[in-house]
Amino acid sequence: MDPRGAEAAPAGFEGPVFASTAELWTSGIAVDVVVVASPNGLHAPLALEALQQDCHVVLEKPMALRSADAARVNEMARARKRQVFVVMQNRFSPASRWLHNLVRSGRLGRLFLLQVQCFWNRDERYYLPGSWHGTRALDGGTLFTQFSHFLDMMYWLYGDISDIHMRMDRHRELPSEFEDSGCCSFRFQGGGMGSFTFTTAVWDKTMDNSITLIAEHGSLRISGQYMERVDYCHIRDYTVPDDLQLAGSPADNHYQVLCNVVDVIRRGAPNQINGPDGERVVSMIERMYKS
Repeated sequence: MDPRGAEAAPAGFEGPVFASTAELWTSGIAVDVVVVASPNGLHAPLALEALQQDCHVVLEKPMALRSADAARVNEMARARKRQVFVVMQNRFSPASRWLHNLVRSGRLGRLFLLQVQCFWNRDERYYLPGSWHGTRALDGGTLFTQFSHFLDMMYWLYGDISDIHMRMDRHRELPSEFEDSGCCSFRFQGGGMGSFTFTTAVWDKTMDNSITLIAEHGSLRISGQYMERVDYCHIRDYTVPDDLQLAGSPADNHYQVLCNVVDVIRRGAPNQINGPDGERVVSMIERMYKS
């Protein structure tokens, strides 16, 4: 579906293109799964509409711009017995899965400190006049649009946060209604301190992302645009496996997202990117901004 109708279809595309969801629902085409890849502020309304048609829903991140809206999506999914998937593809990178398994194994012991750093470029080439990017209604802010993947990683590893203290700033004059940089400190509810430092004000091109973890029995860092590198690992009585495949790309990770969607719907596999997790990430972002 695209408001431009058939003119939005790429060359050679032979399927139907609808200018509105109403056209889709009245077309007579049987739909099992709807993928919502609209501007952020439309994610929840379109998901609710699809669920009302008894479709499963794959939602691009963030799930919503308000946790109350995300909760409504999850409530309707439960009532309709349908699945909601939130595209948090970094969970599927080999290095991220390796880290997640390490944490779950208990080998690291108690968490002392987790630090996330995201140093991105988003300049006038991205915030174009008239675009939905940079608007509060449809974009929501850098924590929603750029950095929710990394907040999801934090939640996936160690759960929810509390005792939040945020500082934000705006360094560039762009057609954007919110901050470009921030530093946030917090505590994980399960124990341990955390910090999240982010910016979209890096000159010319994105610099890097990293997650550093200091724990009772070891320390490590993974980094890269898609969390594909293990930069450091020193853990008591542990050696990084020789066969750990660290190569990653957005295409590989998105493919794994779609494989999980198919496995859940066809074979009843666990939903690894489920709606309740997506709702918690939205809640974390809300609380970070409110602090």
